[in-house]
Amino acid sequence: MKTTIIGLFIALSGALLLGSCGAEAPKEDSSQEEKLAPKVKLGEVDMKPFKHEIRVQGNVETDQDITLSAEMGGLITKINVKEGQTVRKGSVIATVDASVLSSNVQELQTQLEYAEYMLEKQQELQERGVGSEFDLETAKNQVNSLKASMQSLNTQRGKAVIRAPFTGVIDQVFAKEGQMAGPASPIVRLVNNDNVDIVSTISEKHFSKVHIGTPIRVSFPNYSDTVLNLNVSNVGNYIEPTNRTFRIMANIKDNKLLLPNMLAEVSITDMYVDSGMVVPSKSILKDQNNNDYLFIARPSGKNREGNPTYKVEQINVEIIERYDGEALIKTTDKLKAGNQVVVEGARGIANNDTVRED
Repeated sequence: MKTTIIGLFIALSGALLLGSCGAEAPKEDSSQEEKLAPKVKLGEVDMKPFKHEIRVQGNVETDQDITLSAEMGGLITKINVKEGQTVRKGSVIATVDASVLSSNVQELQTQLEYAEYMLEKQQELQERGVGSEFDLETAKNQVNSLKASMQSLNTQRGKAVIRAPFTGVIDQVFAKEGQMAGPASPIVRLVNNDNVDIVSTISEKHFSKVHIGTPIRVSFPNYSDTVLNLNVSNVGNYIEPTNRTFRIMANIKDNKLLLPNMLAEVSITDMYVDSGMVVPSKSILKDQNNNDYLFIARPSGKNREGNPTYKVEQINVEIIERYDGEALIKTTDKLKAGNQVVVEGARGIANNDTVRED
């Protein structure tokens, strides 16, 4: 009797143990499945405006930025300007000693006066019929030769005076009075920044997209709060063979801010769509056949913690353009605005996988 009771107790305990194990097994499987669901980051499909820009470096340039030098060698006798001074076109900047030329001019003037006197006498003799034609022509040639020499000397003497070729500001004075001047020795730098140009070089592949009048946006690294909206005023007619680029230029009038040689960042809008299907650029992958695709994530329920889970579906897409972290794709019936797509973690999943958001 005692043996029978012990046997029944053992059998009952075994049955309860087996029942307990059978009831807990599904929970362990469900928990394990949730733990295996990959974590991904999601983004949204959107219907919105899309633009693409060409971004290149540029410089501020002006054609009124020059260093003035003397055309003839000599001692600098006078510098009439100071740095920061505004000068008008034609103002005398500096003078170079031209005393030798002045002496030559005076000597030549005396010779010219005598030659003109002799010509006058020869003409009187010719009128009275006692002069020779040869002597008259010789006197005329002498006068003309001296006049030409006088004009040449006066031109050279004029080069001793350095004048401003345009209205501007003396940016820097290089020379001092008493120094020797010459064509290779700059005296001052003269600049006028009222009209400047933004100049950039662009790859030839964009040549068909840029024209005179094309709008551009210009920013400056040293003026982070300054952005100028300009239009292309000139497009180059030559491709530089070393780097396959061409030049563009945008003019700025009445400039009060920019200086020559400042760096600029030029953005040219070469594509604009009022409304298109836009997805995060990182959501698009390529398969082994070089086709573009993405994963759309559709809600499939919640896990034990109450967080949503998703079933993913692989969809092939056609990219029109990429820019600034976004991609414009060809509209498809399989995608709609508001759909969620996998942005990060897509390389570790496959079609119809269950995922959870990171």
